[in-house]
Order: sequence, then structure tokens, then C-alpha cells
Amino acid sequence: MAITAKLVKELRDKTSAGMMDCKKALTECDGDLEAAIDWLRKKGIAKADKKAGRVAAEGLVALNLAGTKGALVEVNSETDFVARNEEFQSAVTEIAGLAINNTDFDSLNAATTAAGTSVGDYLTALVGKIGENMSLRRVAAQSVSNGVVSGYIHNSVATDMGKIGVLVALESDGDAGKLEELGKKIAMHIAATNPLALNVEDLDQSVVAKEREMLAAEARESGKPENIIEKMVEGRMTKFFKESVLSTQIFVMDGERSIAQVVADEAKALGSDITLKGYSRMELGEGIEKKEEDFAAEVAAAVSAS
Repeated sequence: MAITAKLVKELRDKTSAGMMDCKKALTECDGDLEAAIDWLRKKGIAKADKKAGRVAAEGLVALNLAGTKGALVEVNSETDFVARNEEFQSAVTEIAGLAINNTDFDSLNAATTAAGTSVGDYLTALVGKIGENMSLRRVAAQSVSNGVVSGYIHNSVATDMGKIGVLVALESDGDAGKLEELGKKIAMHIAATNPLALNVEDLDQSVVAKEREMLAAEARESGKPENIIEKMVEGRMTKFFKESVLSTQIFVMDGERSIAQVVADEAKALGSDITLKGYSRMELGEGIEKKEEDFAAEVAAAVSAS
């Protein structure tokens, strides 16, 4: 039977599945609309796509460490309740494991799971099973040629997964155990302070320009001459750099040394050079605009309607 655009549209309207999925379902079912609906439901596609428009801002950030490599993934769900579901957690753990060798979103989303499907298809099927929208949102990775990638999970809800994840890459030929310990302490600091960059030169110049502009506007409110304002701004920018850049931030665990000094002191104690090569910080739901629900108003509306 010929699969017409009209038939594909009709199936899409009935199931909210994607056009290509509808066409495939109709092809597999020789144009039988009801059979195609069943086919989509069995695959979890129809049920999943109906939920795809819902905001998924909960979920988990998961960490996976493998010596000189480390990865973070964020997998979102609609509710914190699902984030505590063992099957969801198992899926996130597997995805974090795959991220070690699939360090960008596209390759990770296409990576093959133990179930023999891609990560994307695996999550689609899980949506149909659990009944909530969920998705792989992002992946971050760090690696060194010699040394360790250490990490930390804040607000942990299960092993190696929680609300905030951090990776720290330390290049060194020093003792791996000591380096892991140092890396975890720095990762805890990063979780708490959320630095903008590793070094001043790594800062986003648009962020620097905006900060300078805001400080200049504040300084002009004082009514002081422009040459004095310029000095005021430079002084405040120096403070901004010190507080925003990881290497110059004061270590939260002792309140005295900069992170750069902490690394230098540990290198001296180990008798081996240590380079803080990079870091990644991932916080669950950051940047996602969450819909605020007014449950009292919702209940009141339901009562009025009845």
C-alpha cells in the first residue's frame, strides 16, 4: 500500500510521534493505521513524543573517572522523584560510562548501550516505560597524558551522581593517590565557588567587558573625576579577577592560600611538578527556564470547572 503524506499526517495527529517515525511505522505495517499506532506504542515512541514538550529540569549529574580520563553527564527528567528511580539511575550510570570514550554530545547520543540501541533511543524507550520526559542534555570531559583526573559529586543521591559534578585534571608524574586527594579537594572548592575560568586569560572577554562597564557606571555615581574613576575601576577589576578565576581564588578549606599556591605546595611536598590543566563543573538544570506551577490555583480551577 502506498504511504501518502495524508496518512502520515493522520498518524502523527493521533500519536504526536515524529514524521519520520510515523512513515517508518506505516511502512512496517503496510499502511495499516491502527497497526502503526500499536507499533509506535510498542517502541515507546508515541508515548515518549507526547511528553517531549514538557520541561525536564530535574534529573542527575553523573561522574565517571578512569585514571587519566574523566567525564560528566547531565541527564534530565521532569521530577526529582524519577531522579531517584533505580532504573533511571542505572541508565545515567551507563551513559556516564560511555562518556569516557564519547566526549561530545553527538557521539555520546549515538553510542551503543548494553541494550544494543543508541543512547538517544534507549532514553526514548525509557520515557515510554517510566512515563516522564527525559533527555541527555550535555557531556563534559577532562584528560591528561600523565597524572590523574579526579572529581567530586555534591548533593549525592547515589554513587557518583547528584546535583553538582566537578572534574579536575592534574598533569604530573607524582603519586597518583596524593594527586587524587588533591584533585578532589580542588573539585570540592570548585563546586562551592563556581569559578568563571582557570586563569585570567581564559575568561570570556564579553563577561570582562560587561563587568568593567558596570563597575564604571557605579563609580561615576560618586561624582569623582574621570581619572579617579579609572583607578577605581581598575582596583575593582583586580578584585573581580581574584575572586572569579580559579587559580587566584582563596582555597575555601584554609581561607589563606590561593589555589595556585595550594598546587605549588603539594608539588613541593611530592617532589614532583603538578600542573592544574583544566576543570569542568556541571550543575543540574543550570540555564533551564523552569515553569513555576501554582498548584493552589490549579486545584481551584479544577474545582470551578467541576
